[in-house]
Amino acid sequence: MDKGPSYDCKDCGGKYILINDEEDPRLAMFDKPLPCCGCGIGWCSLLLGFVCPLIWYCAAILYLGSYYHRDPRERSGLAANAIAALVCTIVTLITLAAIFL
Repeated sequence: MDKGPSYDCKDCGGKYILINDEEDPRLAMFDKPLPCCGCGIGWCSLLLGFVCPLIWYCAAILYLGSYYHRDPRERSGLAANAIAALVCTIVTLITLAAIFL
């Protein structure tokens, strides 16, 4: 296994290697796992929304507020919540229309 170049560090004595991408340091931010058990806020909200659908609306607000610019890996889960909130709203409106009309 290629260990990569070793960089001198005054504190560590040159024992550690750089794991970031030298050309684009923004890619290093994706080395961290996603919150909520590694699934991300969006997918955990989608699953919890089946218990309490108001969570879908909270996550849809995050999606519409461009929360995914912080971490693009969250985009698909938050979009799924926005779709679930829309479907829930439509089903609720149709149900209320059938009951009261």
